[in-house]
Parts: sequence; C-alpha cells; structure tokens
Amino acid sequence: MDSRESGDALGILADAMVGELTVDSAAVREALDRIAAGPAGGAAFAEKVRRHQAELTRLRRRERELGVLFSSARELAELRDIDALLGRLVSRAHEMMGTDVTYLSEFDPATRELNVRKTAGSVTPQFQHLRVPPGMGLASQIADSRAAQWVLRYQDYAEGPHEELIDDAVAAEGIVSILGVPMLSDGQVLGVLFAATRQEYAFTPDEIAVLSALADHASVVLQTASTLEQVRRSEDEARTALDRLTEYLQVRDRSTVVHQELIEAVLVGGGFEQVAGTLSTALGRTVTIVDRDLHAVASHPTPAGQVSAQLPPLVRDAITSSRTTGHCVRVDDPGTPIVAAVIAGELYFGAVLVGSGDLELGPVDERTIERAAQVGALLVLQQNAMADADLRARVELVADLLDPAPERRRDLERRVRAQHVALADLETVVLVSVPAEDRATAARDATAFVGRHGLVGEHAGVVVAVLTATAPPEFTLDLRNHLRQTLHGSVLAITTPRAESPDALPARFESGLRTSRLLAALGTTDAAVSTDAYLPYALLFDTDARTLNAFIDETIGPVRAYDDGKGTDLLATLRAFVRNEASPTKTARALNYHTNTILQRLHRLEMLLGPEWRGDEHLFRISAAVRLDELRGQ
Repeated sequence: MDSRESGDALGILADAMVGELTVDSAAVREALDRIAAGPAGGAAFAEKVRRHQAELTRLRRRERELGVLFSSARELAELRDIDALLGRLVSRAHEMMGTDVTYLSEFDPATRELNVRKTAGSVTPQFQHLRVPPGMGLASQIADSRAAQWVLRYQDYAEGPHEELIDDAVAAEGIVSILGVPMLSDGQVLGVLFAATRQEYAFTPDEIAVLSALADHASVVLQTASTLEQVRRSEDEARTALDRLTEYLQVRDRSTVVHQELIEAVLVGGGFEQVAGTLSTALGRTVTIVDRDLHAVASHPTPAGQVSAQLPPLVRDAITSSRTTGHCVRVDDPGTPIVAAVIAGELYFGAVLVGSGDLELGPVDERTIERAAQVGALLVLQQNAMADADLRARVELVADLLDPAPERRRDLERRVRAQHVALADLETVVLVSVPAEDRATAARDATAFVGRHGLVGEHAGVVVAVLTATAPPEFTLDLRNHLRQTLHGSVLAITTPRAESPDALPARFESGLRTSRLLAALGTTDAAVSTDAYLPYALLFDTDARTLNAFIDETIGPVRAYDDGKGTDLLATLRAFVRNEASPTKTARALNYHTNTILQRLHRLEMLLGPEWRGDEHLFRISAAVRLDELRGQ
C-alpha cells in the first residue's frame, strides 16, 4: 500500500475518532486492514471507535439538553407570562424528547383532578381538554406515587383503573407509549409532565432524567404562579380592605360631621328644616320629616309645602315597624326607600323619610339617619317643653287676668306686655269647652292660632282665649272650626260681650262660665254661641243637669207626654203662646190657625197644666221651661 492509500486510511480512522457520523464500522475495519492491523486489531479498534462515537453523540445531546435547560432557567428568572412560559417549556420538552405528543397536566388540590393545560403535537380537541378524575389512569398513579413511570403500551396498562373517556381520548390521539414525571414542590404534587409516542418506544434513563429536569422547571413555574396568585390575592384583599376602611372612615367622618351639625341644631334651635337640610346634604338624597299625623313639617331640597300628603301603604307600615324596633327600616318603594320613626321611649312624634339617590347607604348611614330621628325627637321634646313653659306662664297670666282679687291683678301691664300684647287691647273673652283629655292639645293649638291677637290659657276647666280688638269678627268661629279639625271632635265656643276695660274681664268670664255650665246641663257640646242668648237662664239655673232637666219635666212634662201619646203638637202651640205675649189672637195669627182652634188647644193645655197655668207666676215658670226646652233641643 502506497503512502497515499495509507494517508486515506489514517484519515478515515481520525474521522471516526472525532465522532464523524458518516464513518461506519466497515469503513474503519477496511482502513485498519489497509495499514495491516489484522482482523483482531481492526475489530478492537472499530469497537473503540463505536464507543467513542456513542459517547460523543451522548455528550452533544447532553449539551443541547443543558442549553435548553439553561435557556429555560433564564426564562424562569425573567418570569412574566406564566401561561406562555409553560407553553414554551412543553414545546422544548417536545423537541428534546423527540416524541409525538408532549403535554402538561395541572393538579387541582380541591378536586384531586389532573387537567391538561398545555400540549405539543396533539391534534384532537378531546385530548387537549382532557380531565383525569382522582385515582384513574397512569396520571393518577404518577401523582400518588410521586415518581416517574412509563408504559410501553397504554392500552395494556394494568397498574391502575382505566376510565372510558381517558381511553377514548388516548386512542383518538393514537398514543401508544407514555412517559410521565411528577412536578413537585415541597413534596406537594403540582402536576405531571408527559411525553408520548404513537408507536411502541422504550424510554431510557437519560430521557427520563431530561423530562424530570424540565418537570422541575415546570414545577417552579407553577409554584411561582401560585405564589404570585397568592400575592395578587393578598394585594387585592389588602387593597379591598383598605378601600373598605377608607370608605368606612369617610362615612364615619361624614356621620360625625352630620351628628355635630344635628346637635348644633338642637343647641341653637335650628329646627326641623336644619335637620332635614343637614341630612339631605350629607346623604345626597331628599329628606322629609313628617309629624305624627304624617304631615310634612320640613323637607330638603323640596319645600315641605310641595310634598305629597299621601304616603304609600308600604311606607306607613315601615314607619309602624320602625316605631317598634327603634331602627331604620328599608322599604321596597322607589320614592322612599328608608324610613326612621321619631320616637322617645313610648312617645311617637313622626318619622324621617329618606328618598332615593346615587350614594349607596350602609349601616353607618342608617345609624346617622337614626341619630337624625333622635335629634328630631329631642327637638319635639324641646319645643314641647318650651311650649309647656310658655303655656304655664300664660295659664297663670290668664288666671290672674280673669280673677277679680286685687292681689292677683298686680303688675298685669308688664306681664301682658311680655307676651307681646297690650293690656288695654284685651276686650273679649272666649270660652272653649272640650273633653278634659283634649284640653292641653286645644290650649296649644289655640295659642298657635290666636298668635298676637290675644292670650290663651286653661282655667276653671275650660280653655280661655282673651282676644284683643285686632281680632276679626269671625275669629271665634274660625278658631272653633280649627280646633274641631285638629281634635276631630265636638267643640263648644262661647263668646262674651266686649269688656269696657280689663277690669271687666273677670265678670265677662264668670258670665261665660255660667253659660258653659248651663249648656252642659242642656247637653249642648258642639256649637258657637254668645252669652247674651243664655244670660237670663244662666243666672237662674247655674246648677247641675239633673236639677235643670227636672224643672223642665215637672213644668211642661205633661204636655210632651200628651203629644207623645196622642200624636198631637200642643207643645208647639204653647211655645207660640209664650212668644206672643199670651195672646190667643196673636198666637192664632202666628200659627195661621183660627182663633177658636187656638182656644180649644188652650183649653186642653189648661186640663194638662192646671187651671192656674196662665197666672203670672205659673206662666213665668212655663215660659222659662219652654225656652230651656228649645235650647236643649237645639
């Protein structure tokens, strides 16, 4: 063999030693034969070359695997998009393993299911969304054992129970051999990374190690994702808590400001308008305050006079419920979604009605509304206390004004002037008779109605109004009508003649009081009268009802009994006879009857009343009884 052939043979051997894949064993043996290495030496050298080539191939493959792992590690260090990173990991595993299908199943600790999250090489949607129930298939065995496992033929896998849907998905994908490695973190299973082929394939330890390394990287990704999710959840919870705390503090601050302004309303006497305005501004809603009769007394921003007097039944029921509980009640009514009763213990004064608005009202706002209702109750109690104090002062003043005792009439000029009334202007006494339980209410309402036209007080069992000359003529009738509407009952108003001076007021009151007792005896409780029409009888019969009625019955009772029994009307003839100066002729003319008819009736009256009934004394008594009977009938 010449030098050229020897050089070629040595070149072949050198290529083989550096791991050139194009040099096969036959070429090596032939080159050895050329340089006379002999068959045995050539075979030994060829085996060494094969082993060197395999080692070089393994090292180059390992180099590529390490490159992939380092690249994956760099991506882990720059972790941003979890889902995209998992997808790249599965893709690299797919390339490195050289398998047909590579996929990652994520473990759900709540349901203990394994759900396919990322795939590479898969062609069926059924497999790409595969769900493995607990304890089923190879995936569950890997998760439970926390160790890598592989099967040569999945259809023949008998280590664990099969599930029909899993088998169908694997069959549809054409998978035969499967390798799976667990993804672990602190001993907890996060998922399983799989590599699968569509033909029988025996996975080597190196391939299992490479897939396990990638599974470790996937575990870091999932663990980091879980940690980031917990961090995000904690941040969200902290942010939500902070927002709630901030909102709560804002509401509490608003509630504190409102409470201070409401207390100021009580201290400076701002009244219900200020309470409604303060609450309306704070809540951004219309606020209306109603009294116990559900009449609007204050409203903001709508004036109280423009508020509807009719409340829906739902709102009325809610007010009743709030009176019982003492708290706000929400109403399924768009106009008035929240109400709070204005109460003080067992006393009920009205309600606070809150309209709809953009601001969502929470528990603190409801407490603010309840405080406003409590402040409203304080205002009512304050007003009532002031009114009662003023009423007591007026009652004492009116009592002294109507008492003739000199010691009680001292300093009247100054005391009356303190009530913004001139003593010299007081001239008319009006007595108002109502049931005892209504006197206090009647006195307060009469005081408000009379105003600067006089003084009002409760005295001697009646409500007394001492009016000035500025009161219009129809004032007494208007006062009575007002009290009838307020009390929803009967009101008896008695007006006395004008007094020439304040010193005559006690006498006028005494006259009115006698008339009141007379009308009470007659059963008259609802009328507007003057003492002039009753003065003679009041002087004669200032007594109780039993005595007065007995006098009427004893005097003209037989005539009434005769009319009731016979169906006649002799009592009308007797009344006309008394009014017409006891003249038969004038009586006949007044009744439009013939004189003989009247004479016959007078004869019948004589039989009933006695032969002396037309005498002066008897006729006077009969005349008084007839007039009192007429008044009683009225």
